[in-house]
Amino acid sequence: MDTRTSPIGPRLQSLREAMARAGATALLIPSADPHLSEYLPERWQARQWFSGFTGSMGTLVVTADDARLFADSRYWDQAERELAGSGIALEKIPTGNSAAHVDWLAAQVPAGGCVAVDGQVLGLAAAQALQAALDRAGVALRTDLDLVDAAWPGRAALPAAAVYEHRPPQASTPRAAKLARLRESLAQHGATHHFVSTVDDIAWITNLRGSDVSHNPVFLAHLLLDGSSATLFVGEGKIDAALRDALAADGVRLAPYAGAAPALAALPADAVLLLDPRRVTQGLRAAVPAAVRVVEAINPSTLAKSRKTEAEAAQVRQAMVEDGVAMCEFYAAFEASMARGEAWDELKVDEHLTAARARRPGFVGTSFGTIAGFNANGALPHYHATPAAVSRIEGDGLLLIDSGGQYLGGTTDITRVWPIGKVSAAMKRDYTLVLAGTIALSRTRFPRGTLSPMLDAIARAPLWQHGLDYGHGTGHGVGYFLNVHEGPQSISRAVPTPEMAMEPGMITSIEPGLYRSGQWGVRIENLVLNVAATQDVDGGFGEYLDFETLTLCPIDTRCIERSLLRADDIAWLDAYHARVRERLSPQLQGAALAWLQERTRPL
Repeated sequence: MDTRTSPIGPRLQSLREAMARAGATALLIPSADPHLSEYLPERWQARQWFSGFTGSMGTLVVTADDARLFADSRYWDQAERELAGSGIALEKIPTGNSAAHVDWLAAQVPAGGCVAVDGQVLGLAAAQALQAALDRAGVALRTDLDLVDAAWPGRAALPAAAVYEHRPPQASTPRAAKLARLRESLAQHGATHHFVSTVDDIAWITNLRGSDVSHNPVFLAHLLLDGSSATLFVGEGKIDAALRDALAADGVRLAPYAGAAPALAALPADAVLLLDPRRVTQGLRAAVPAAVRVVEAINPSTLAKSRKTEAEAAQVRQAMVEDGVAMCEFYAAFEASMARGEAWDELKVDEHLTAARARRPGFVGTSFGTIAGFNANGALPHYHATPAAVSRIEGDGLLLIDSGGQYLGGTTDITRVWPIGKVSAAMKRDYTLVLAGTIALSRTRFPRGTLSPMLDAIARAPLWQHGLDYGHGTGHGVGYFLNVHEGPQSISRAVPTPEMAMEPGMITSIEPGLYRSGQWGVRIENLVLNVAATQDVDGGFGEYLDFETLTLCPIDTRCIERSLLRADDIAWLDAYHARVRERLSPQLQGAALAWLQERTRPL
C-alpha cells in the first residue's frame, strides 16, 4: 500500500478525532453486524473500510497513536500484504476465537482510560468477557457510542432487497410447525418469550429467504416470539402484501426493523425471556428491563436446523447431483481448453465455473466467493483473485478451487486440487497426505453424541506423522439453502461444549489442508451427512453414526503418491469414484461424460 495515496491514514485520523470528542482512549471495531453474521452487509463492513483488510474475519483496535489488526493464521499472508504501509500492525493470533485483542486492550490502555465499542455489533458473550478484563485493569467500557458512523462519510444504508418464501417441496416443514416446536422449547426453558437475532435462524424458522448478505440467502431481521404470536422486525417494503398475509395466517406480524429494541424494552415485568448470549448483541440485551428474568441458552432453532430431516437430506442429495454435473462440465471444458493452449487466469475459472452452476435447475447463486488459487495463491486459505491481483494459470503446479452453490434444495461447498503441467514429488506427497486425512475422517464411525471437536485429530493424523499441520478447522456445519457456515457442530480445535454433540442429520464439511507459503496449497473437501450406522454394529454399546459423503465430484488421482495410501484408503477412493460415476453419468454426455469416466477410473 502506498502511504501517499492510501485512504486508510485519513480514515483513521477521522476516527481518532471522533474518539477524542467522545473521550475514548481506544476503539474496538469487530467484524460484526447487529445479527453477529459472518458475512456482512456493506453498512457494517467498518473494519474493512478503516483498515483496508478484506478478509472475512479480524478485529481492529485503534488508539490515539496505534492501530492493530488481530487476525488468525488463515489471513496472515493476506493481511500483511493489505496492511503494508497503512500504519496498522498485524497481531497474529492462533485461532479466530482468540481473545488476544481483549488482553491487548487490558494491558495497553492505562487505568482510568476508556474503551469504546458499538454495543449494537458486539456479542453479549464477548461484551461480558471484555467488561471483566477491563474491570480488572481499571478501564471503563462504553458501548453506547457508534463512533464509526461519525467518521464514515457515505456509509451504506440498510439493504432493501425483497424477501421471498422458500416453498415446498424444498421447504418440507411448514412454518407453523417450526413455530410450534419453538414454543415447546419455550415451555421447557420456563420462558414466556424468545428473542432471535441471527438471520439464518430467522430464515429457517419463517421459511423465508432474501439477499441482504452476499452469497447467503438471508435477510436482516429480528424475531420476538411468545406463547401465541410472533413479531418479525424487518425493513419497510421488503415483504409484499401476499407474503404478509401468509405470515399473518401463521401468527406472525410485521414491525419496523428498528422496533426490536423498543419491543424488548416494553416486555412486562413478569416476562421470562429466552435468548442466546452468543447470538445476540450487548446493545439489544441492554434494552431488556431489569425486572425481566433472562434465561440464557442456545437458540433452539440453531439445534433444530442443524439436523436435516429425511426430506431435506433427499433434496440435498439431488442438489449434489446438479452441482456435480456442473463441475464435470466445467472441468472437462477447462482441461480441453488448457490442452489447446488457450489462456486462463483465476478470475476466468470463477466466471466459467459459476456459469456452469447457473445452468443447473434450482440454482440461486454461489454460497461464497470462489477461491481459485494457482500455486502460491493456493497457499492462502481465503485467497480471492481481483482484477488488480490475479495470476495466469500456466506452467507447472497445483490449482486449488474452493467453490459452492446455493440451490433451492441445499447448499454445497467443495474443494478440489488439479495438476497443471507437471507436478513435483513434493507436491504429490503433500496432496496424498491431505487426501489420506480426508479419507480417514470420512471412514470414521463414532458414538452418537460425540462432541464434534473430538473428531478433528483423525483428519490431522496422517499429516502429524510427518510433522505437518494446518491452521484452520477441519469441518464446519452447512445450512439447508442457508449459510455455508453454521453451527453448532464444528470439527476443529474449539473447546467442546455440549451443543456440539454430533446428531443424525447434521451436514458438515471435511476439509484438511496443507499450505506451503509462497509455493502451493492443498485442500480436499467434501460435505458429509451424519447417518445411523446399521452394518456391523453390535448394538449393545449404544447408537453409532457414520458419515455419508454427499459431494459428487472426482478427486484427482494424478497427484497421488500411492505408497502413502493404505489399501483400505484406495478401496474407499475407488468406491467413492464408482458412486460419483453412477450418480452423475445419466446427466452427462459427450466430452463431460468422457472426462468423468476418465477421472473416476479405479486405482
